[in-house]
Amino acid sequence: MLEVHDAVVRYGAITALHGISFEVNQGEIVTLLGANGAGKTTTLRMLSGLHAPQSGRIMFEGQDVTTTKAHMFTTLGIGHVPEGRRIFPQMTVEENLEIGAFRRRGSYTEDMERMYETFPILKERRKQIGGNLSGGEQQMLAIGRALMGQPRLLLLDEPSMGLAPMIVDTIFRIIGEIRDSGTTVLVVEQNAAQALRLADRGYVMENGKIVFGDTASNLLTDARVRAVYLGESVES
Repeated sequence: MLEVHDAVVRYGAITALHGISFEVNQGEIVTLLGANGAGKTTTLRMLSGLHAPQSGRIMFEGQDVTTTKAHMFTTLGIGHVPEGRRIFPQMTVEENLEIGAFRRRGSYTEDMERMYETFPILKERRKQIGGNLSGGEQQMLAIGRALMGQPRLLLLDEPSMGLAPMIVDTIFRIIGEIRDSGTTVLVVEQNAAQALRLADRGYVMENGKIVFGDTASNLLTDARVRAVYLGESVES
């Protein structure tokens, strides 16, 4: 579904991504792992048109989208839930969800009801101002807003950041349900253990490079991943 070939992104004189290449197959959950500053968020922003690569190529469903403008990515079928949720805090829950469907034609009533079935708390809060929601509720709203655009590929940036463990479990369960309903997912997550238990495959990023990738099950048992990203001591 998604292929990235030798993508380079620079911020002025600073190179954030050094020729990264990876792929995401339809129906998968793929996770990008790495420390702060590894280039994970830049990768997602590149894939939603917010940072065009200076070189390299991005293919989505066989179409070259390397130079596609950011406002077109929703139409192409790519949804992005950014780090920090970025909901519209002065709008109601319902208005935030409606904005997610702004590029669609026709009625989206059924999808709105589906969002309320997926996130029952949002139905209870639908007339409340988004900024008054808890962190977990705002994350659910951000995901629901992206899903209102009917993406075939969903990009999630640190969905568990700042959330209580019980809410994190709920968010990851919902991500699994999203994949099961037919949406492919690429997730950036510092909670490596949780991400790998959910994902099909993963890639490890360091200093703007993808240093290796494998199935999630293999990464969970890899000595280097266990030591660096899962915080486990590994006997030599």
